[in-house]
Amino acid sequence: MRLGPPGCSWVPPGSEEEAAPPLAFTSEMEEETPREPGPPAPDEAPPEPASEEDPSPEAEKGAASPEGPEAALPKPGKEAKDRAAEKLCGYLLKFGGKGPIKGWKSRWFLYDEKKCHLYYSRTAQDANPLGSIDLATATFDCRLEAEEGTFEIKTASRVFTLKAVNKQTMMYWLQQLQCKRWEYNNSQPGILVSRVTDETLPGNPSPLHITLEPDNAETDEFFCPVKTPTGLVGIAAASQPVPEMPTTLQNISLKHLRTEIQNTMHNICSNKQSRGNGRVSQGDESQKFGENQNEEQHLQADPGLPGKETEEYSRSTQKSGLTANFIQKAKKQNSNFHIFTEGLCEKHVQDKVGALQQQVLMLTEDLKSQKELVKILHKALEAAQQEKRACSTYLTATEDKDRLELVRHKVRQIAELRKHVESLQQDKKALEDTLGLREEHIKELQQHVQLLMDKNHAKQQVIFKLTEKVTKDFMDPRKAADGPDSAAFLHPHEKVEDLKDDIEAYRIQNRFLNSEIYQVTKIWRNAAEKEKVLLMKCAYLQAKNCQIESKYLTVLRKLQDMLPSEESEYGEMLKKLVHEALQWDLKEGAADSMKLNPISEYDDYGFMTVPDYEVEDLKLLAKIQALEIRSNNLLNHEAVEKPLREKWDSIGELSPSADLKHLIRSGIPPEHRQRVWKWMISLRVRPTQAPNHYDLLLKKCETMEHPAFRQIELDLNRTLTNNKHFTSPTSKFISKLRRILLAFSWQNPTIGYCQGLNRLAAIALLILEEEESAFWCLVCIVETIMPADYYSKMLIASQVDQRVLQDFLSEKLPRLMAHLEQHKIDLSLITFNWFLVIFVDSLISDILLKVWDAFLYEGIKVIFRYALAIFKYNEEAILRIHDSLEIYQYLRFFTKTICNGRKLMNIAFNDMNPFPMKQLRNRRAVHREKLETELRELEHIKAEFLKERAMQGSKSLEGCMSEDEEETS
Repeated sequence: MRLGPPGCSWVPPGSEEEAAPPLAFTSEMEEETPREPGPPAPDEAPPEPASEEDPSPEAEKGAASPEGPEAALPKPGKEAKDRAAEKLCGYLLKFGGKGPIKGWKSRWFLYDEKKCHLYYSRTAQDANPLGSIDLATATFDCRLEAEEGTFEIKTASRVFTLKAVNKQTMMYWLQQLQCKRWEYNNSQPGILVSRVTDETLPGNPSPLHITLEPDNAETDEFFCPVKTPTGLVGIAAASQPVPEMPTTLQNISLKHLRTEIQNTMHNICSNKQSRGNGRVSQGDESQKFGENQNEEQHLQADPGLPGKETEEYSRSTQKSGLTANFIQKAKKQNSNFHIFTEGLCEKHVQDKVGALQQQVLMLTEDLKSQKELVKILHKALEAAQQEKRACSTYLTATEDKDRLELVRHKVRQIAELRKHVESLQQDKKALEDTLGLREEHIKELQQHVQLLMDKNHAKQQVIFKLTEKVTKDFMDPRKAADGPDSAAFLHPHEKVEDLKDDIEAYRIQNRFLNSEIYQVTKIWRNAAEKEKVLLMKCAYLQAKNCQIESKYLTVLRKLQDMLPSEESEYGEMLKKLVHEALQWDLKEGAADSMKLNPISEYDDYGFMTVPDYEVEDLKLLAKIQALEIRSNNLLNHEAVEKPLREKWDSIGELSPSADLKHLIRSGIPPEHRQRVWKWMISLRVRPTQAPNHYDLLLKKCETMEHPAFRQIELDLNRTLTNNKHFTSPTSKFISKLRRILLAFSWQNPTIGYCQGLNRLAAIALLILEEEESAFWCLVCIVETIMPADYYSKMLIASQVDQRVLQDFLSEKLPRLMAHLEQHKIDLSLITFNWFLVIFVDSLISDILLKVWDAFLYEGIKVIFRYALAIFKYNEEAILRIHDSLEIYQYLRFFTKTICNGRKLMNIAFNDMNPFPMKQLRNRRAVHREKLETELRELEHIKAEFLKERAMQGSKSLEGCMSEDEEETS
């Protein structure tokens, strides 16, 4: 889709339609934004101006050149013309301010392609911008009910209301801003990230690079491009005069007064640099001022003059000097006007001619005022000369009588002058009263004239309407009979035309808003994809960091085994390194970096993520294990877990199928695990499940005490010691678990209670949360999945499964089994508990729950698969140990070192194939028969032993005397 003129087009990033988020079009009138670095001129990139506190000289130099703004324009040529045509700039009205100065202000706007900012200043020649608008995340809106040419730019922080000269200019600005925003967002470089596969686990650094590229799929245009308004936008608009405002103060930004002063001073300095050599001569005024100063100095230097006459004369000469000084300043101001006109190089010739004519008029008026000043000075000079002559006569008089007569003459003159002044003041007061009366009379006359003009205008309107009505009646006499009120209504075709105009306006607004929503949605999708890729990259880097840290700790552990601290000179250093490694916190750097999948002390179900070992060596191993768990979680989060979650979210009603079986083997997400477990349990216990059955068992527990009550109480405190929900005696899980075990002991009296059932019920309670659901889960495992006598006193079925497991180990892992037989290792000491409690307290919680997911759906065969997979997972490590005691020590905790659940799952369900259930049943039957035969032989031997013991006891009693017989004898 192309928006705007040629050379400025955008292509949406995808062809798939997607629901756009609702856009809230609100109107906010705010004040000017703080000053940001912006463009000094319309034809160059915005430089970084200095701050308000410390303006740098670069900011002052970056505005206009000494030759004026025209010198900064591109040189003639094809490239320069193309750049000028593509430049987005022009004058717009911006609504802002507070209080009485709130309103529209004329601003020069210039777009910066590097930062995607729209800078604005008062004029195109200003050096520093008043503020900027970030268009990268902004949205645009135009309202039909607003004034013509008004549109809005909405950012995260505020809403900017702008106004163009006309509707065409407004649509041009909106299309261009959309185009610039899309070009900026689409020009961001691609992101390379490594996608995690099975081969990118520790030891294989081969990554898969992912690059986000802009989608060039074309879409239909929403509306036709608007033609470029001639002279209103682009660099050509900079040479146009600034739009006039009602008052100059209204257009000045008081919030950025310092910036306004800096721009004004910068323009003045630029004008001074560009002015010519022509200046107004100031020699005459200086000469006059110098003569007055010489006269004043002469009078001060003459000691023969009396004090009073000297003071009066100096006062008159000082007045003349101040008048000359004022004339000199006026000359300088008038001369500066010529400099200002010379600085307007960007104006047209007609503007220059008009300015020169205005200058001529001002100089003519100035000449008249100077002539009047000269006349006043002549009169003052004559009065001073007369006073000087009178003083000379007074000084030259020989007798006191003559001098006294002169003084009396002066006193009479002063009295006459005072009378004259009083009469003049009375005349002035009378004239002022007369003037006030005349002004009041003039106001009355003006009001009367205005009233007459209003009446005349109203009469003209009436005459005009009557003339129109007569003309219409004459043209269409049939409508004249409609009545006198028919002229008050519009004709139907006029209403239709108005409605058509409104429809067209709404259609244009709708097309623009559709394009805005479409483009913003695509930009949002692009940003979401980039964020997703960056999160994957961050997760991959964090996983790599965990792997490196884990390898470092592994090296420390091996060095610790090879170099005992008390025998090596490096032992102390190694001991310090191990201590520091154990003190590292898993949450280190949480305040400085984002944790995508942090490993806390406990997981979602309350299990400890780092085992609490007391032995120092095992503590280091636990640290290594925690880092490996975190690494695997980070690697599998985006590549494995997220697609699985999406598949689970798409599943509605559950039903048995091969696809569901595959999903359950991969692991059920925590948010779906409770629902799926309840469904799997209900499939197995539905025939035996009765309503209120669990409540009846609880009532029975309250009335009667089961024989296994004491054993249950002992095992409650030993249940899941690595889970925070069962470590506190006051936890609600403890009381729930007690009721579940007691109810089951009455549910199945043949078993009652067996050690290990507490762990099975605890896992069910953690996942299902409901007490009754956990009870039925325990019933499902013991009575439907496991063989009948699996938890009996003799544990016959459990012993059979141990022999079956050894057969499968000999078949699937012959090297390992031969190695264990060579060192006479009895695996049942390790694996018996695996089958009895389904790997509880053996595997880490994340892998354990995945085993339980598959176990509840497929049955006990899953336990065999995972048992074989565990030995296959650690086969090489076991084969490297050649001491029986070390093998037993390793087998005691080696299941806790398994951190890659996905690898273990692949071994269990892929490498261990084929694994038919028929083969498992057959081997169970064979070993059960052998076990029962052995048990019968043991019972026979036991019976014979007891019989021989009884016979030997009776013979020994015949030859012995009792204690009573010895006492009687």
